[in-house]
Amino acid sequence: MQVLERDAELSLLARAFAGAAEGSGSGVTVCGEPGAGKSTLVEAACAQASALRVVRGGCDPLSTPRPLGPFRDAFAGSGLPALHGSAIEVCEAAFDALRSEPTVLVVEDIHWIDSASVEVLRFLVRRLAVMPCALVVTYRDDDIDIQHVARPLLGDIAGNGHVVSRKLAPLSAGGVAAMLAGGPLEPERVHRLTGGNPFFVAEVAKEPDRPLPATVRDAVLARLHGIAPQDFEVLQLAAAAPDRVDDRLLPALGVDLPTLRRLHETGLLERDGHGLVFRHELSRLAVESTIPAAGVARLHGRLLDALERLDPPDPAVLTHHAVAAGERTRANRYAQAAARESVAAGSHSEAAAFFQIALDNLVGDDPTQRAELQMRLGYEQYMISQLDTAIASIEQSFPLWHSAGDLDGLAAAHESCAVFEYYNADRPQAEHHADRAADLASAVPGLKYGSARVTQAYLAYLRSEYAYSELCSADGARVAEEVGDEALSLRGSLVRTLSDLALGRPGARERSLDLIARARDAHLDELASTGYSNVSYFDVEQSRLAAGEAVLDVSLPFTVERDIPICNHWQTAVRSRLRFREGRWTAALEDADKALRSGGMPLARFWPLIVGGLVALRCDGMADDRLDLAWELAVSLDEPLRIVPALAALAEQAWLTGTPDDRVSTAPGRIAGWREIPALAWSLGDLAVWLARLGIEPEVGVDRLATPHRLTLTGSPDQAAAWWEDAGAAYEAAMAHADADDVDTVLAGIARLDLLGAVATADRLRRDLRRRGVAQLPARPRAATRTNPAGLTNRQLEVARLVARGFTNAEIADRLFISLRTTDHHVSAVLTKLGMPSRRAIVVNATNLGLG
Repeated sequence: MQVLERDAELSLLARAFAGAAEGSGSGVTVCGEPGAGKSTLVEAACAQASALRVVRGGCDPLSTPRPLGPFRDAFAGSGLPALHGSAIEVCEAAFDALRSEPTVLVVEDIHWIDSASVEVLRFLVRRLAVMPCALVVTYRDDDIDIQHVARPLLGDIAGNGHVVSRKLAPLSAGGVAAMLAGGPLEPERVHRLTGGNPFFVAEVAKEPDRPLPATVRDAVLARLHGIAPQDFEVLQLAAAAPDRVDDRLLPALGVDLPTLRRLHETGLLERDGHGLVFRHELSRLAVESTIPAAGVARLHGRLLDALERLDPPDPAVLTHHAVAAGERTRANRYAQAAARESVAAGSHSEAAAFFQIALDNLVGDDPTQRAELQMRLGYEQYMISQLDTAIASIEQSFPLWHSAGDLDGLAAAHESCAVFEYYNADRPQAEHHADRAADLASAVPGLKYGSARVTQAYLAYLRSEYAYSELCSADGARVAEEVGDEALSLRGSLVRTLSDLALGRPGARERSLDLIARARDAHLDELASTGYSNVSYFDVEQSRLAAGEAVLDVSLPFTVERDIPICNHWQTAVRSRLRFREGRWTAALEDADKALRSGGMPLARFWPLIVGGLVALRCDGMADDRLDLAWELAVSLDEPLRIVPALAALAEQAWLTGTPDDRVSTAPGRIAGWREIPALAWSLGDLAVWLARLGIEPEVGVDRLATPHRLTLTGSPDQAAAWWEDAGAAYEAAMAHADADDVDTVLAGIARLDLLGAVATADRLRRDLRRRGVAQLPARPRAATRTNPAGLTNRQLEVARLVARGFTNAEIADRLFISLRTTDHHVSAVLTKLGMPSRRAIVVNATNLGLG
């Protein structure tokens, strides 16, 4: 094969292949426009990799991608064990297979990739350093916009030192001349008309005696001049199959060996080990463009009839052809099967797409069938954090349930809307739907009634209305026992136990984690993830920071494994608050920015807004609109657990800037009805301390506040500081020191704030000391000499904790699936940022550094 002007790329691939042969993993991405020669380049490089196992797979241009299609095809075509199960199971199986011997793994055309395959590739990219594998990925960069499912993968690749990216440039005029060497065509004109696209040039060069085509379509179709009509129809059939025509289909389609030989002579088709494929996608599109509108359905119908005879069936491919054939009943059936398969694979994005196809192709006027599909579609949209769309889908089922006279179905729809509206930050609508669901189902208080009551319990718990929550939960538990429904029983029990956790009742946390484990065992993924979200939230709220981190270390990977973006969004926001409380502000801002960029769930914006606003205030003294936005969100939710922390943040802002705020001055009156709620002991304590610093009487019973706040307000700041230090809350510890009357103790607090990078806060305290007549104050440390543990990124925190536990660099590399060189860089950065002379110093000072 002719590969021109690609020497640098071939050398790059050869080095990657050589590294894999020696046991070193690396990756190369190759991008470019259609026809740039990506596949030709990779094929030429792989032809020289005879000493390596080559595993090749590609993504197909289906309207909705096959979940894990490229990996299943690649492994099946390479004699490796078939890949089955969820995305995480495929990840582990692929990882085990690829590290067993030196391998070249090629995944082509990821602009058509599915979300589950993206997660597998991300999993493998993060582990390249510990696999003897050369990963090669190709794609059309113009086809991948900011919202494309492959964008997170490309982000990982951009930050991975083991992966190199190359974009293929068009051929120069000299390269075009070389391709046309010996022919009658004028290279300059060909270069001008083709833009140097190798495929365009090659197609033109194949027929030098013909007039120069004005378009590539003409160039491709010119190759088919004189072909028999029946052979041309076979080409059109192949063009209608965007992946391939399976070898097993050929007899059913009437394609015999002589036909195959004639088609081979066109130069457009080739066999890939599984069937007939076009040598280039542009060739397929050119032939596809010749299919008359009236003939499209007939061709897809022939393919559909043939595909239905294959075993096992591929519902995603069958859906594609059924839709194109206009076979709505079959399209509906196969789309529902493909959706169920997608859910099992942990691909909720594809599941939503397939349910939409099923809905669009539902035949008949049965309102129940349509309503059930609307409900399934809405749930999948909720799982991928498309809340507005999910709510609209569920609301469309309301008149259908009415028409069917199905009150239970209508109750279930209102209950779904209640949950979705709550996460969409519309509590009044959420409560309306929850109440409506319970009213509708109460006529025959069975399973739907019990479920609605548990949803009411959950909303009440979130609003700190614990007595009502327990009443609703009790109704749900009674129904669950009567009907013998384990899922409802687990859900009701979890809500009751989370209420106990909020109220600080003994054993509640352990019971919550046990129920979460049972939910996971029962494959109730959304319930388990919701449990993790709430436990981690209260761990951070109640200053169990190390415990909260342990939960998030399990729960965040679970949301990725089971493709639950809505819970991942919330838990990322919780982790931003955790890092903020620990004084790890760089890491906190990483998570806060990610949560704010994610969109989807407005509720998850609350703590990232507060984290970002307060870090800016503490470090630079700059007030922006983030705290105001958090306040507006808290007020709209009308929940004490949002309003009180928002007031505390506004109080801190008023203290730092010296600007009065009516919301803060009237806070004691606003919280008057919440002083007796045990779940607010921590947030009320935080607010009370900031009000006291402002000279505002908090009007809260000190005995009802959490221990460290009570110590501060009763004149024991040293004990409060010690409490916060033990909890790992660095900023609170420093501020407790600053609350002391003793000047030396205040200076110790200022020094700690300087170390955190809270320069504006420290300067505010310096001004206070000057007003008290303290003339000799230590100068603010220079930025170049300031040690700042708050500057550790999330990855550096992982490394620092392992160093503190005595891990060697090699052990850290193995544990985190990164290279030894990358580990060395991280350890060096950690030592510099922490101001530690050696890794042993980190071990010795682990507790003081918050790494114990």
